[in-house]
Amino acid sequence: MAKLIIFGITDNGELAHYYFNLDSDHEVVAFAVDAAYKESDSYKGLPLVAFEEIEKIYPPNEYKMFIAIGYSKVNSIREQRYNEAKAKGYELVSYISPRASVFDNVKVGDNCFILEDNTVQPFVEIGNNVVLWSGNHIGHHSKIEDHCFITSHVVVSGRCVVGRRSFVGVNATLRDHITIGVENVIGAGALILGSTKDKEVYKLDAKGVAAKLTSDQLRGI
Repeated sequence: MAKLIIFGITDNGELAHYYFNLDSDHEVVAFAVDAAYKESDSYKGLPLVAFEEIEKIYPPNEYKMFIAIGYSKVNSIREQRYNEAKAKGYELVSYISPRASVFDNVKVGDNCFILEDNTVQPFVEIGNNVVLWSGNHIGHHSKIEDHCFITSHVVVSGRCVVGRRSFVGVNATLRDHITIGVENVIGAGALILGSTKDKEVYKLDAKGVAAKLTSDQLRGI
């Protein structure tokens, strides 16, 4: 079995440890975290090592890595650690649940986390460092760009593009043939019927319609 280091000791790290041990061909052998957050020498019964020194103890020619970080700062922290691990020379692996329906012509990048009950239809492209939490529908010919986080029970209809670093909340729906701009935040339950521009935020208004937030409203989030 390939030896794997997980970066992160929050809930995401604990879940990654569970899933990789449950039904993957990787053996989790250690955890890593930024030195500033290292308060012990172990986590889940395994060594906990400062990320700044990880390659000295677990060289990248012998170990692989998975970055288990959530969507903080619109996925930018996960992207940063992803790039740093790549710069250290680590191969970043993906987890695809055997309980997900992912067709054999789907393209999946590295450091992806695709959980149970996802349906990923033919001709979909999923970029690097993408999270698909449980229970989503990703429609045919759609593209999820790098560093996105799709939560649960999201419907991405056919031939959509979801721009890099975007976050899509629970039960959101994207109609077919639209493009979600870079670094968008689509709130829970939002119905998006047209393409969006970069760095926009949408949430349901009082009438249950997805409305773009203004810059003044964004300051209150």
